[in-house]
Amino acid sequence: MCLRLIFAVLLFDSLTGWAQTASLSGSVTHQNQPVEFANIQVLQTSIGTTTNAEGRFTLANLPLGKVTLKVSSIGYVPRSIDVILVAGNNTISVALDEDAKQLEEVVITGTMKEVTKMNSSIPVEVYSPALFTKNPTPSIFESLNMVNGVQPQINCNVCNTGDIHINGLEGPYTMILIDGMPIVSSLATVYGLFGIPNSLVKRIEVVKGPGSTLYGSEAVAGVINIITQDPSTAPKLKLDVFGTSMGEYNTDVSTAFRVKKSSAMLGINYFNFDQKWDVNNDNFTDVTLQNRVSLFNKWNFHRASGKRFSIAARYIYENRWGGELQWTEKYRGSDVYYGESILTRRGELIGTYQFNTKEDLQFDFSYNHHFQDSYYGQTYFVGDQHTSFAQLRWSKKLGKHDLLSGTPFRFTYYDDNTAGTARPNGENHPAVTLLPGIFVQDEIKWSQRFTTLAGVRYDQHNLHGSIVTPRLSLKFSPNSLNTIRLTSGSGYRVVNLFTEEHAALSGFRQVEVKNDLLPERSWNVNLNYAKNIAFQSGYVNIDGSLFYTYFTNKIVGDFLSDPNKIIYDNLKGYALSQGLTLNADVAFTNGLKVITGATWMDVFLKNESGEKIPQLHAPAFSGTFAISYALPKSGWAFDLTGRTYGPMHLPVVPNDFRSATSPWFTIMNMQVTKPINKNLEIYAGVKNLLNFLPENPLLRPFDPFDKNVGVDNPNGYSFDASYNYAPMQGLRGMMGVRWTIR
Repeated sequence: MCLRLIFAVLLFDSLTGWAQTASLSGSVTHQNQPVEFANIQVLQTSIGTTTNAEGRFTLANLPLGKVTLKVSSIGYVPRSIDVILVAGNNTISVALDEDAKQLEEVVITGTMKEVTKMNSSIPVEVYSPALFTKNPTPSIFESLNMVNGVQPQINCNVCNTGDIHINGLEGPYTMILIDGMPIVSSLATVYGLFGIPNSLVKRIEVVKGPGSTLYGSEAVAGVINIITQDPSTAPKLKLDVFGTSMGEYNTDVSTAFRVKKSSAMLGINYFNFDQKWDVNNDNFTDVTLQNRVSLFNKWNFHRASGKRFSIAARYIYENRWGGELQWTEKYRGSDVYYGESILTRRGELIGTYQFNTKEDLQFDFSYNHHFQDSYYGQTYFVGDQHTSFAQLRWSKKLGKHDLLSGTPFRFTYYDDNTAGTARPNGENHPAVTLLPGIFVQDEIKWSQRFTTLAGVRYDQHNLHGSIVTPRLSLKFSPNSLNTIRLTSGSGYRVVNLFTEEHAALSGFRQVEVKNDLLPERSWNVNLNYAKNIAFQSGYVNIDGSLFYTYFTNKIVGDFLSDPNKIIYDNLKGYALSQGLTLNADVAFTNGLKVITGATWMDVFLKNESGEKIPQLHAPAFSGTFAISYALPKSGWAFDLTGRTYGPMHLPVVPNDFRSATSPWFTIMNMQVTKPINKNLEIYAGVKNLLNFLPENPLLRPFDPFDKNVGVDNPNGYSFDASYNYAPMQGLRGMMGVRWTIR
């Protein structure tokens, strides 16, 4: 009887103890403002919730005693808090601090002012060098293959020239900036991109859609701004060396140091590839042989007044050639063996000086000299270009208004040995472009949720006269995790002689310009939606855009009417670029991270007769992916990266036996990284894992000088190197080492 009584008491006590639970309610704030959709997790349990629009939350059926809460939200430093719970309702208030890493993600390209990416009225995509180390390449040109909607395109299968397409629009529509300066253009567009090593890069900002309101001509498809390293925060010493099984070797060395109150950085990049490969047995090199060196020096001068002064210089030398396997330097310019040989020397100077710290008045300046000495078979081309840029920029906040204005001036001197820079009497007549302008921008923050940005630019071109480009953007953020941006604007582009004619030089065609080319004009609308989702085991960032661009006076190169010519003229009809792009960035606490994107687009022109002509090298679908997994204890990291291409239209000739469209294909890469200690890591991998190679990249490679076009050639084919849609490098191994001293 006694035992039964004791058992009953113990059972009652355990049941009542089990039945006693607690609830917890509270709020999450930052600087007394509610933090919406913050993640609340009770550690060591599966219990969790999120805050509502007022930053409040409630948790029920919690055990009594001590529990640990983890409170986290995107953009804030996570907090772990111990709470002693008693029976009934408990309350708590949690204050979060902004994440310093999030604050460091500052962008400038969209509005030409330093703002956090989240607060930018213009959608800006930001890419750090960490992404590009997942598939190391010797230059920025190849690295941009990892960016959705941005397509580095090789335009010649012999000299491997290339440009960068954004949303299907060709290279001349993309403006490349270095530290906000428009110094990679015209003659440098074709070869200058290969001379920008990854070691220079702090981050890359991409704005898709017209940026002419701030940046002038060429910023029609978008802007790619390469932000270089800050000497004050760069590693004291960094060495990155890698090579491939094909014989490509790349070395990046950089050092940062201080001299009294100034900080400086010196970087050296050397790339060498001297192996003749001919996988498809057409007696031509698959890839150009290259010998390239790039020197970079940047100084930040720190003044007691807080004013900034930064200056950087860069020099590039490159010797490249491609052609028949028998070609050597002694055959340069002859018709014995066909070769395309290009010598490039380029110097750059970039600087910014801040006059006033209270009202941000600063002076931006840059200068570059690009010299090219080249032979395309027997065609000799020598080009000389000087580009100077100066801009006085002023910004000030007045209540809700954030004002920006500037007076840019660009001077371009261009000379070559073609008829394009000669008068009818044969006298040399270099092309000189004077492009002064003025722009004004007003960003108004009406409330925490709604911001507008309006701007207009006026340029006075010495050949084309007055050009006005307006822009308007609306930004609505119903909460901290959702943002909608609607942007509309105008862009323009003036004809660039070398850029237009280069396909002729490298493809053995002649250029015909029917009329005096007028500036192209475009109107663009872009609707962007960004959403951040936090959950117990990670986060997801989603970004999507609908884009529509309408062109008039589009400069069109006709590759099809005459296989021996490229005929340029302004389109009498119109052109259109429209589509959808989606990006997702997913990270899990277990070490898995996925960055992926996809773009669908329809890019075409309609001539005056209403015929729809698709844009070359613009696949209707393309996608990128970077899948990474890291083992936290051992440090091993695994990366699978790649890009998928849908069918794209190609530059075929009449009666061409080759397909007018490319097949579906994927270029995939794999890499494994192992840290040896906190300063040293080694990596190895495989490039083009699926070993995809394009077919028949050259037309009549056995007769590159067209000496026998009348022999056994019923279709009248002539040598052509412009049929390209994929790199001519198959599966190859890669290995490298990184050594960093912070």
